[in-house]
Amino acid sequence: MSDSGTPVGEGDGTRAVRAGLPEAVKNEPTLPGPVFAAHYHLPGDVSGPYTYGRDDNPTWTLLERAIGELEAPGQEDVETLVLASGVAAASAVLFSQVRAGDAVVLPNDGYQVLPLIRAQLEAYGVEVRTAPTANDAQLGVLDGAKLLWIETPSNPGLDTCDIRRLAEAAHARGALVAVDNTLATPLGQRPLELGADFSVASGTKQLTGHGDVLLGYVAGRDGEAMAAVRRWRKIVGAIPGPMEAWLAHRSIATLQLRVDRQCATALTVAEALRERPEVTGLRYPGLLDDPAHKVAAQQMRRYGCVVSFTLPTRARAERFLDALRLVDDATSFGGVRSTAERRGRWGGDAVPEGFIRLSVGAEDAEDLVADVLRALDESAE
Repeated sequence: MSDSGTPVGEGDGTRAVRAGLPEAVKNEPTLPGPVFAAHYHLPGDVSGPYTYGRDDNPTWTLLERAIGELEAPGQEDVETLVLASGVAAASAVLFSQVRAGDAVVLPNDGYQVLPLIRAQLEAYGVEVRTAPTANDAQLGVLDGAKLLWIETPSNPGLDTCDIRRLAEAAHARGALVAVDNTLATPLGQRPLELGADFSVASGTKQLTGHGDVLLGYVAGRDGEAMAAVRRWRKIVGAIPGPMEAWLAHRSIATLQLRVDRQCATALTVAEALRERPEVTGLRYPGLLDDPAHKVAAQQMRRYGCVVSFTLPTRARAERFLDALRLVDDATSFGGVRSTAERRGRWGGDAVPEGFIRLSVGAEDAEDLVADVLRALDESAE
């Protein structure tokens, strides 16, 4: 729904273009500019939504409304909060919902920063259990947990798990469920509709898509749980700047265009890579024979822009990256410009030395495939 209560449309493109826009006012912009305010005029008793810049901001409000309309279309009971980064969003959920003596279940093949979060949780007296994403293995360590953290597809291995099945099992045991929806985006899957309590993501990636914004968000429908997330955001001051929030909202308008182009090209690239004998461990959930495809097809509407594969050695992988012309050697993913990296250089992922994470951008598929295949040829010993 728009601010005026008028439905914005059912299609993903229409929804993305119109999401979060305020009611039209003559002679004013469709999307108001960022509000730069540390404080607001506040005479007398404290009232109204905007009192101090760490608590709320009109630019955040429009962006939060936009993300909520994508994560949970037509569901008025869902609240969304934006934060300074994806890690800020993940930390806000984990640290606001558990306390010393509680148990948390994390994936052992998830985002690289999760081990750092684990160490801090354990320092606070929280028990942390881990299991792989694939085959719903987290079910085996769920008993007695306070919160289950799911990452599907996982980054960087691209395994999937059944969100609905895990959420039902967790709730039956009294646990909350948070899903990292970064790689899928709200156009790829909607965790709240699949039973999750929180959908958490880094807006730095494909949601905003231009590699120029650090942003995170949490969406959920449990008022008490979301109030705790809001309180954590205030306590640690993990707030986005108004310019970042405005840029993110502007960028969401092209989300469907970018996602559809990038997902289609990612599948084309993956199909080309499967023909190369030096490529092993090829993963893309959109491939019909990918181990993740069966589960992904049940809960995802689009399969993402990331393809992963392994080259025989670290040296071969580095020569391949050096030979690419249309793909930047950079971390992160989801941008309009393709990026790739030898993921093992960071040391935090259990991947082979020659493992490549390729994020497909918005270049022409034929050009990108040609560049990748040429780089493979040139990097051969």
